[in-house]
Amino acid sequence: MEGGRIFGVNQPVPYCGPAPLPSQVWGAWNLDPFALAVVVALTMLSALSLHRHRIWIATAVFAVSTLLLISPLCALTTALFSVRVTHHFILMTVLAPLLTTVFRTRSAVSSRLPPEMAFIFHTLIFWFWHIPPGYAFALNGMIPYWIMQAGLLASAIWLWAILLSPRTSVFTAVALALATVAQMGMLAAILTLSRAPLFAAHLDTTQAFGLEPLQDQQLAGVIMWTVGLLPYLIVALIRLYRGVASRDGKGSWQW
Repeated sequence: MEGGRIFGVNQPVPYCGPAPLPSQVWGAWNLDPFALAVVVALTMLSALSLHRHRIWIATAVFAVSTLLLISPLCALTTALFSVRVTHHFILMTVLAPLLTTVFRTRSAVSSRLPPEMAFIFHTLIFWFWHIPPGYAFALNGMIPYWIMQAGLLASAIWLWAILLSPRTSVFTAVALALATVAQMGMLAAILTLSRAPLFAAHLDTTQAFGLEPLQDQQLAGVIMWTVGLLPYLIVALIRLYRGVASRDGKGSWQW
């Protein structure tokens, strides 16, 4: 699908198409050649970069990227902000860690720049695309949409490369994971506690799904506040556990 204009009116069409009605969702597959090419490229690179016994990771990359870019989930993000947030968290907490493993970026990235830079970059990218001006820009056709997807994915891969790298100290990994939880929690609080809808694009798209715009926005905040943050909390707990388990004979931790 490509961005365009609706009936000659100066209104951009989002890349995933106009907001569908519930009866139209299951037929709203995105067969844009560029999206198909991205899925094929990610899958082939994953398959070529992994040993045969880890081909399941390439299969997972194919399944997740298809879900995000080809399936009706893409069209549903145009209707519901809560689905857009869910889409982004699948991108950042499922696809990004998979690709981090595939491309073996952990040691390469973590050794070049201060790890805090990954957190700062990811935070800026995440907030930009989830505040009204940035969000409105992302709905202006194909190019803004792919800039958003690429920015979120690249920044998430960088952050996960730091969090998962054995070269990152336990203290740094846990601190960055918890800082990510904190900054996302702040945005989630704004979305959940706001008394008015913040995103004009969804003022007329949610009612067909039984949600008022404010309810949809609050649901997005709850999703962000709960399941969206779980992967970062889990990796913080795992790194902390491994840090405790790696104590040397003197009882000190390998921080």
